[in-house]
Amino acid sequence: MRVLPSGSRGLLLEMDSLEEVLERYAALKDVDLPVLDLVPAGRTILVVADRGTDLRELEQTVRAVRPGGHTGPERDPVEVPVRYDGEDLHEAAELLGWSTEELVRRHQEEEWTVAFCGFAPGFAYIAGTRFDWDTPRRSSPRTKVPPGALALAGEFTAVYPRESPGGWQLVGHALVEMFDLDRDPPSLLLPGTPVRFVEAS
Repeated sequence: MRVLPSGSRGLLLEMDSLEEVLERYAALKDVDLPVLDLVPAGRTILVVADRGTDLRELEQTVRAVRPGGHTGPERDPVEVPVRYDGEDLHEAAELLGWSTEELVRRHQEEEWTVAFCGFAPGFAYIAGTRFDWDTPRRSSPRTKVPPGALALAGEFTAVYPRESPGGWQLVGHALVEMFDLDRDPPSLLLPGTPVRFVEAS
């Protein structure tokens, strides 16, 4: 792990893989650190320190935290009801070398975890551990993806929280709001949250 300064109150932890990010993020969340926030991404974690924290001491503390397969506290997954009726469902299955039925089955059986959030409020990049989800993006992105669209790209699945452009493969749509300002917190899915997709009746 490489540790770099980030502004006057932050440390940027650089790692070699998403799996390492998930394990270290879970471990850091379990430690009483003088930080305002931990912000995971694909290969990094931004550690935002409390005002007045000595960054050198914080770096030593962070380095001493050993993930070692740590998965964080046990919690029930958030169930997201979906319908597998996306425009790209058949094409995505072909790209992955599966039948449409196999893609749907694996998507529901996968052990998904929110790796990080970004792109738009409520947009969660959700990674799996059981199957190979190396899904190519569309060669020509759409100018409008509808809110609630369930999609695949690279190693991730996601649900678009609002209408936006996008190049992910659309395989269905979710029947739940991903981002709601009247909810606390507004985002349904936060980093480290386990997720289970269930087919809506």
